[in-house]
Amino acid sequence: MLKTHSCGELRLEHVGETVTLAGWVNRRRDMGGVVFIDLRDRDGKTQVVVNSGRTAEGFAVAEQIRSEYVVQVTGEVGRRPSGQENENLATGAIELLADSVVVLNPAKTPPFLIDRDEVVDESLRLKYRYLDLRRERMQRNLVIRHKAIKFIRDFLDRRGFLEVETPILFKSTPEGARDYLVPSRVHPGQFYALPQSPQQLKQLLMVAGYERYFQIARCFRDEDLRADRQPEFTQLDMEMSFVERDDILNLIEDLMVGMVKHASLVPLAYEQFPRLSYADVVNRYGTDRPDLRFGLELVDISEIVGSSSFRVFAQNVAAGNPVKAICVPGCGSYSRKQLSDLENIAREAGAKGLAWLAIHPETEEVRGPIAKFFTVEQLIAITEKMEAGPGDLILISSDKKAVVHEVLHTMRTEMANRLGLTDTNTLAFAWVVDFPLFEEEMEEGHYAPSHHMFTAPKREHIPLLDSDPGQVLSEQYDLVCNGFEVAGGSIRIHERPLQRKIMELIGFSIEEAKEQFGHMLEAFEYGAPPHGGIAPGIDRLVALMAGEPNIREVMAFPKTAQATDLMASAPSPVVQRQLDELHITLAIKEKEKKA
Repeated sequence: MLKTHSCGELRLEHVGETVTLAGWVNRRRDMGGVVFIDLRDRDGKTQVVVNSGRTAEGFAVAEQIRSEYVVQVTGEVGRRPSGQENENLATGAIELLADSVVVLNPAKTPPFLIDRDEVVDESLRLKYRYLDLRRERMQRNLVIRHKAIKFIRDFLDRRGFLEVETPILFKSTPEGARDYLVPSRVHPGQFYALPQSPQQLKQLLMVAGYERYFQIARCFRDEDLRADRQPEFTQLDMEMSFVERDDILNLIEDLMVGMVKHASLVPLAYEQFPRLSYADVVNRYGTDRPDLRFGLELVDISEIVGSSSFRVFAQNVAAGNPVKAICVPGCGSYSRKQLSDLENIAREAGAKGLAWLAIHPETEEVRGPIAKFFTVEQLIAITEKMEAGPGDLILISSDKKAVVHEVLHTMRTEMANRLGLTDTNTLAFAWVVDFPLFEEEMEEGHYAPSHHMFTAPKREHIPLLDSDPGQVLSEQYDLVCNGFEVAGGSIRIHERPLQRKIMELIGFSIEEAKEQFGHMLEAFEYGAPPHGGIAPGIDRLVALMAGEPNIREVMAFPKTAQATDLMASAPSPVVQRQLDELHITLAIKEKEKKA
């Protein structure tokens, strides 16, 4: 080894020892006759003192080195002078008195500072990701990721799970998002697909009798671009046989609590996760991934305003559409400009407009463009039901239920951020259960699965598949935290007739079902056990535990929001020979190439 210790290892008990350190120059200070070097490696930093009186040769080298040079230093561990200790540094009680300094590799001046956590344009960070990853915050994040994954593996091993790797090249089947396709050279005109998840394979492992499976799985989805979405991501994939829903929920809850305690910078709000029904959270929060760190819950005021002279509300209530509102404390004095900004945000969420009522902080008078359409009694009833007081603002939406929920969920999140209600120093987990088996709206005469086609309906709801499929609830469950879905799973269908029935309802003919999923349907005829699973997202969980707003901050080499790799310039063209070997002809136009 080129070093005897790491840069974060030395303590007072090492004083007097001769050691060798190697790492990067984090910072250099020339004091005239003495050069101080903060030497850094993954484990930490050590102050090195290069004194011209102790080593003239080493001092000459130290005068020439700069930040990010890779150097090797040999010397004696000494105690720092009294009063010069650095309590913020693990090695702050000692320093290394250099006897020799060797430059292992010089470095160009980096495009941004490595030794401090300054704001740097993300495109620049991703272009020079290997430099960005040297920064203390990024190294801390990847250490958290490592600790979390190691904890997961150890936890599941102790509970009888077997880690099994499944193929990256698999069959293309409809699973919600578009597949990434891989052409076969050996079989011209045919394609593999990169897995969106190991869903089918883990169910087949249950048929194969492995009972408790897990995998830290790489998954690929060619989805529409969003700021916080990656084309490739990592999930903890799990499946268990002979279990019921609560068996899985209890196991995952224990796993999450233990993992957060072991690896997280952000503590838990509570250790027992509430279990909430899908219908309840959508009605109260407007979303199936509620943020429980604050209130601002949705309140239905349809009964009060349905008989008012405000035509929009009256007509919507008569048509069976809701009128809901949230009460925002202390914002009753918002200006016209501020309220106009809120209305624009609501329109972006799908609203035709945003109604509001504000309560004067002193007179308690209720003002707003729609206030004149309500009687005094109705205004009192609204404020009482909203539990609104002086100085509060009531934001109201009325439309189809899905629109109202989306709009008020957006406004709830916006106002919580404005008021600083989202405590960044807590993780508020919750389970959401009892999802509908199908989406509310049908597509081309068929139902769309709410989760995926392998999710089991509740046993007592199976008869409704023939009479009223839209009312069937499923055995799906999601784990949410701070407004994000961090895991999703379900008890699966393990009987071929039931699986065929679901496929027919979502529009698969017998022939299509056999073509796409024949291997699974056949497997279910060979003694498939009852089973269920879940897939927590590693990237999102680690981001939450690290207190990071974006999953790119906890991935070593992520793509941009446009799904490009700025460091390696990918995706990129390939030479014609490679296309010829794969029997592929490009139909892209010259104009599109240039774009």
